[in-house]
Amino acid sequence: MLRSVAVLALPNAAAFELGTACEVFGIDRSDTGGPVFDFRVCGPRAGATLPTKSGFSIVVEHGLEATRDVDLVVVPAYGVPPADLPDDVLDALRAAHARGAWILSICSGAFALGEAGLLDGRRCTTHWMHAAALAARFPATTVDPDVLYVEDGRVITGAGTAAGIDACLHLVRRELGAAAAASVARRMVVPPQRDGGQAQYVETPLPPQADTLAPLLAWMVEHLDEDLSVPALAARAFTSERTFARRFRAETGATPAAWVARQRVARAQELLERTDAPVDEVARRSGFGTGALLRHHFARTLGTTPLSYRRQFTCAADDPTDDVASLTA
Repeated sequence: MLRSVAVLALPNAAAFELGTACEVFGIDRSDTGGPVFDFRVCGPRAGATLPTKSGFSIVVEHGLEATRDVDLVVVPAYGVPPADLPDDVLDALRAAHARGAWILSICSGAFALGEAGLLDGRRCTTHWMHAAALAARFPATTVDPDVLYVEDGRVITGAGTAAGIDACLHLVRRELGAAAAASVARRMVVPPQRDGGQAQYVETPLPPQADTLAPLLAWMVEHLDEDLSVPALAARAFTSERTFARRFRAETGATPAAWVARQRVARAQELLERTDAPVDEVARRSGFGTGALLRHHFARTLGTTPLSYRRQFTCAADDPTDDVASLTA
């Protein structure tokens, strides 16, 4: 059973991710029925002053010896790209894993696990911005950039920032049960379990490399509910269909159909967040035409459904007609 936790703070630690681990595991919630952990924050050396990425430093009371007898070692994000770590830090992670402790990383903390060899042969995740770098640096692991967290053996890797909360609560739920996880989540005012992957958090702005097509791309975003087929777009660009398709891929890195579909998903996300329009209406105004087609693209692109997305991200005003009007193309 999960009773003791050490959070390993490393140089250039990310304040939020470090705070996430402290918030989940470091607070006595027994007054509301929550769990209590033997909790400590440690660093490469006891008493060391460590810089953070947020412009302030922290002093850690414990050194690596704090990882020797705990049930869980948490490694928060510690820099982008993370620097190579001292051998004694990597040895401490390997030793904790070898004796059966849980190892949990948040965001770029996965790089520390990779350096220690704990990701070899495993699935893992990290923030979507660092997924390619993690996969390139540690080719023996399989990086999944489209999930909130991955559990493989006794190694858990969480994606970016708030997904660290999901990973930590997942472990609490797995070890101590749903009631314990719900108690922690209730005090933190977060959902005890979220659906979907982190693909739903990846924004898709207009590609900055677009050159000759930039004005057309901007027009397309404003007219997603119109005919955006290659023949129609090529005519607007005064080129042949073949030339248009070739230039579009060269300037955006995607086919016209794929680019339009992703922009329509983004518009549907906006409508679901800011209005209470029915799914079929969202589908019409985002250019998908039918709710069935919208649901298909949401499942393929975001790994969730329109209604689930709305439940998680809605910010509709008290009078939704104002937002409806402002988002009507």
